[in-house]
Amino acid sequence: MATADTVDLGPPHAPKEESINVFNEIERELKKHLIHTRHEHNKHEPEYFAAVSHLDDSELTRFTADDFQEVRVAVTAYGIILFGKVRIPAMPDDGPAYIQFRAFTPGPDDKAKLHSIHTEEKEDAEGCRSYRAIFRDDEPLEWFDS
Repeated sequence: MATADTVDLGPPHAPKEESINVFNEIERELKKHLIHTRHEHNKHEPEYFAAVSHLDDSELTRFTADDFQEVRVAVTAYGIILFGKVRIPAMPDDGPAYIQFRAFTPGPDDKAKLHSIHTEEKEDAEGCRSYRAIFRDDEPLEWFDS
């Protein structure tokens, strides 16, 4: 399995045709998974999606390939791992308004698959935990396994 230590993650850039094609292939699954993830986290840890708690599911998933803002790619021996940042159009520019996803494609003629949506759990020095799945534009798109 590829990890941040075993492959080079390319620099962030605007999505090009190949990345947009991957996004288009996984868009439906991404939206379905986002809604499912939010509903599951809301049962036990609603803080993950607190930034978008005022949005209903259709508002949360109203993004398209036009909202796909940034991509980073890692090439492995068995295919390409793509990390993407997508803007949620219903959110204001000055706050958390982005989801991050991870997808995989074995090659240009193979169907891409969604791996995951980035969710973050952090513990501070006092042992308090914070949770989130909605990020700001100025936060870098980094490798994640979740």
